[in-house]
Amino acid sequence: MDKIQNLFKLIIVLTFIIGLSGIANAQKSLDKQVLVNIGEEEVKVDEFMRVYNKNNTQTSMQGATPLEEYLDLFINFKLKVMEAEELKMDTIGSFNKELAQYRKQLAKPYFIDESVNEAILEEAYQHKLKDIRASHILIMVDENARPQDTLAAYNKIVEIREDVVQGMDFSEAAVAYSEDPSAQDREAIPGQQRAMKGNKGDLGYFTVFNMVYPFEEAAYNTAVGEVSQPVRTRFGYHLIKVTDNKDALGVAQVAHIFVAVPPNTSTEDSISKIEKINNIYAKVQAGMSFENAVNEYSEDKGSAKNGGKLSKFTCNRVVPEFVLAAEALEIDEVSAPVTTRYGYHILKLISRDTPGTFEEESPALKEKLAKDARSRKSETAVIQQIKTENNLKIYDKAKVALFSSIDTAIINKTFLADSVKGFIKPIMKIGNEKYTQYDFAVYAEKNQRKQPNMDKDVYLEQLFGKFVDENCLAFEDKHLEEKYPEFAALMQEYHDGILLFNLTDEKVWSKAVKDTVGLDKFFNEHRDDYMWAERVDATLFKVKKKEDANTLRMLISEHLEDGDIAKALDADSITSVTILPGKYERGDNKYLDEVKWKSGTTTEIISDVEELTTIIRIKEVLPPQPKELNETRGLVTADYQTYLEQEWIRQLKLKYPVVVDKDVLKLVLATQ
Repeated sequence: MDKIQNLFKLIIVLTFIIGLSGIANAQKSLDKQVLVNIGEEEVKVDEFMRVYNKNNTQTSMQGATPLEEYLDLFINFKLKVMEAEELKMDTIGSFNKELAQYRKQLAKPYFIDESVNEAILEEAYQHKLKDIRASHILIMVDENARPQDTLAAYNKIVEIREDVVQGMDFSEAAVAYSEDPSAQDREAIPGQQRAMKGNKGDLGYFTVFNMVYPFEEAAYNTAVGEVSQPVRTRFGYHLIKVTDNKDALGVAQVAHIFVAVPPNTSTEDSISKIEKINNIYAKVQAGMSFENAVNEYSEDKGSAKNGGKLSKFTCNRVVPEFVLAAEALEIDEVSAPVTTRYGYHILKLISRDTPGTFEEESPALKEKLAKDARSRKSETAVIQQIKTENNLKIYDKAKVALFSSIDTAIINKTFLADSVKGFIKPIMKIGNEKYTQYDFAVYAEKNQRKQPNMDKDVYLEQLFGKFVDENCLAFEDKHLEEKYPEFAALMQEYHDGILLFNLTDEKVWSKAVKDTVGLDKFFNEHRDDYMWAERVDATLFKVKKKEDANTLRMLISEHLEDGDIAKALDADSITSVTILPGKYERGDNKYLDEVKWKSGTTTEIISDVEELTTIIRIKEVLPPQPKELNETRGLVTADYQTYLEQEWIRQLKLKYPVVVDKDVLKLVLATQ
């Protein structure tokens, strides 16, 4: 019995699947049927429905256009585009230039890896939430150094790291080995530089965008107390030791009372400086206002003029002691004396803005990311994908042979491609397209720059890398339409849209404005369509001061002309009255809509919500009458444009006969 039930269920399921398959196949079959013939062009159901569905989705807020009505619009659109193509408007230089500009913009999303962009944005936000304090050891090597020089620097930093791992104090290693000049003490040179104590590799606090990206990334991925692997930046190789990782200070502002301790201060003077700052702090604690203490005791005369206020800062703009002291304070709270390499400070926190939510910070982060080196990660990922998908091949032997034949002229910007004109072997291949040695030589000649301090082969490698990347991007760009049908469809829409605009402007819009004879003829043939309804010739007087209302009433009773009333008001220096003469239809003015229209009457309306009195004088009630062209030119021009377009469409349908397959249309309507 169970077997029979299961077999019955299986039959039902199979019947359902076959039914769905039949519907899908029927739909697929319908998509390829011809819905309408326009001239010699066949428009299939899928082409029409793609455009219909797209446009009705975009305009759903205003309500979808019925399918049959939209078909008429679509046919008119196709007729105009066909005529533009018949007139060869798509071969005009200005058209192709405009279309190319649109294509460049439309293609941009296809060269962006959104997942990479989202990742670096999220990473930037996470970094912004934290402040890192780190020390480093730098072995300098130019980013364009020869491979052997780069290797030598790498080996050196590896040896230093081994010493540190084996127990050497990191700060001592920084003093001994680092090629960052700030690590070591600097002696005074009279007239040239003052003495300064070295930082022993300590860089203080920093956050997102404060360091070059490889350094930042390595620091945020190194645990507190740990030493990173060698990190390559444009400056050379670094070892990074992270000494703190804490919640971000954000943007803070403090005021300070400052007691300076210059380098080489004697022990006796140092003690007196400590006593001074402690005495100042005691006075503030006892009730002396911070501002008075600044004014009387601070040795920073610049900030003292402003109550001790310093400029707003982030963690990387001040010494670490300021960062730690500022984040420990509440607004308007005063700190105990803080020691820095400059001397002693008493701080008062003025303000502090910590990072907001991801949504709040994203816009500013995106702006900074666009200008930051890490933004290339997205492009790099796209290029790598293009290389993989299209089987990039580099012909190394041909490349080596060519590089050997190019001399140092390339780093002096005097290289000529024709000097290696005989080199025509393939040097790279992407997809089915090959590029020769000479192609690269031409590229090198065009893009060479003076590089007197760079090794010739290193520079050629740089140029070749750019040559490969640009050709990969060009290859992808060239095949966008065949790879992405939606892009091809979008480009076709822009192609047709520009043609439609240009030809419609010529045949309808501009013609209606320029063809004054045709416009006059159209107006005279349709004068009865342009009539004034009943109107009044009236003047509205609006007065904002009650004390001026009586004067206005008297003047209105004494003068029939608005100009005479205006002169009298001006003579009395009354400026609270606005005079609005004109001819009005019903609905033109809310005050006129409230009163009875009778020639020679004056009506007064007093506002119950503001100090405003409106006096309405109706001079004459005007019966319905035809408008003159200058009174309705805009409306007539719009109607004339509609007439021109209808006539144009009629002529186009004679030139390109339109035949709609009614049976196919019924099937399409049945699917809606």
